[in-house]
Amino acid sequence: MTIRLRRRTAAALTALVLLATPAVTAHAVSAPLPTPAASAVALELPRPTGPYAVGADVLHLTDHSRTDPWVPGAGDRELMVSVHYPARPGGGSGPASYMSTEEARLMLAERGLDGIVPATVVSSTSTHARADARAAHGRFPLVLLSPGFGTPRATLTSLAEDLASRGYVVASVDHAYESTGTAFPGGRVLTCAACDVAEAAPDEAAERKVLKTVSTGRADDLSFVLDRLTGPRPAWKKSHMIDRRRVAAVGHSIGGSAAASAMLADPRVDAGVNMDGTFFDPIPRSGLGGRPFLMLGTDSFHHPTGGDESWDEGWQRLDGWKRWLTVQGSGHFTFTDIPGLGEQLGLPVDPEAPLSGDRSARITRDYVAAFLDLHLRGREQPLLDGPSPANPEVVVQHP
Repeated sequence: MTIRLRRRTAAALTALVLLATPAVTAHAVSAPLPTPAASAVALELPRPTGPYAVGADVLHLTDHSRTDPWVPGAGDRELMVSVHYPARPGGGSGPASYMSTEEARLMLAERGLDGIVPATVVSSTSTHARADARAAHGRFPLVLLSPGFGTPRATLTSLAEDLASRGYVVASVDHAYESTGTAFPGGRVLTCAACDVAEAAPDEAAERKVLKTVSTGRADDLSFVLDRLTGPRPAWKKSHMIDRRRVAAVGHSIGGSAAASAMLADPRVDAGVNMDGTFFDPIPRSGLGGRPFLMLGTDSFHHPTGGDESWDEGWQRLDGWKRWLTVQGSGHFTFTDIPGLGEQLGLPVDPEAPLSGDRSARITRDYVAAFLDLHLRGREQPLLDGPSPANPEVVVQHP
């Protein structure tokens, strides 16, 4: 399992400890690791590679048909959503924020680093999107993006910005009470009550049951976001940009499981990507209705007959176009912003995941985009057909 049951030593987390694991894996780190004088560091995400400028808006959505599953007393289910989109050059109200200082502080505190790395260093990470920028002309496919358990949506910003620059509208979702900290309007910051429930599970079977609930609940969240972006009286003023006939769900860790759950629950989701996540909501024997799915994971853990049996089972049950790719030298958080930010902070390289931040970002962006271009745009993608000399780290698995 990629949450609690997949143990990591402090040495293996060296390059990831800045932002990495949620409350349910906190005990895997024996002590805070040393960092340089982080207050002098200015962090920056890698530049998007597509032809479009990138805009970003933030939405607060409330699903009045559901009570929050983790804190029922809180009332209706709430979500925070960052929407990155193709934009016209210039304009906007300034650079889009990476995350709030309080969100950064809580994320660092979970790792015991709040007194070592200033929260403002992380929160002020430079992005390449402009807030409220003018929308580019045209209609674009929609990608629903779900982060790992206990991990803020901000840590998938590099992927979101790059996909937007290539001509996608990307809705990144923070699921209430499933992150170390999510800022909501009015100064509220919700912490990870779901992590506490998973941590309190008495055994592996009980924990898996909780995590399946996370996966299926996120599927409901993603369907609701799709409703609010493409339905009558949409919540986003630029919703005319979205081609509702072309929709994908992409996620990291349990967000990858949620991508498959969303496809099971909602026929409007045309394609899915799981980036290194256990399928806590198993793919049924009936498959996903012939829809395409990409499994992209670590070579050390997610190779065939590796440590995660759900991938072997899921692969056999996928009934449409499918690829199983693993990345040599990668770690669980390779598919997020974390390796690049860790390098900029001068953190030591994790010997079990030595892939650089630059290669991590390039591989994640290029292979996810290739999959989406093939299945949402019908553009042939030789990159997905076999080994690539430009990407020797990527292994195409043939179970």
